[in-house]
Parts: sequence; C-alpha cells; structure tokens
Amino acid sequence: MDILLAILIGIIAGWAAGVITRGRGFGLLGDLIVGVLGAYLGGTVLDLLGLSAYGMIGYLISSIVGAVVLLAVIRVIKSA
Repeated sequence: MDILLAILIGIIAGWAAGVITRGRGFGLLGDLIVGVLGAYLGGTVLDLLGLSAYGMIGYLISSIVGAVVLLAVIRVIKSA
C-alpha cells in the first residue's frame, strides 16, 4: 500500500511541477514520470540534508521540490 501511495504522490507532484514550470515540461505523461522520480529524489535529498518530511503534506512538498529540480536538470541537459 505504501508503494501505491508513493506513486500517487509522485504523480500529483509531477503534475504540480509541470504547472509550476508553466507547461515547459515533457507533456502530461512525461511530467508524471518525472514526478515519480522526483518524489524519490526529494526524499533522498532531504535524507542527505538530515531533514525529514512527515505526513502527506510533507511528502507532497518534498516530492514537488524534487520533481521541479529534476525537470530543471533535465531541461539544462536537454538544451546542452
């Protein structure tokens, strides 16, 4: 059940990251995939910094931040 919840939060984070970057992402499906990967990235970065996200809102915020960062990195690599 936790995996399904993480995937759902990642999908929401991917959609939100696409909206935050004003649609300059990779389309709906691409942004959703980036959101799931960004959810993992956000959690990993918080762990490395010694921080933790608690509750649904905390996980969602860290996932959105991770997805936005991942979209920015992919965009820089893609334009190079």
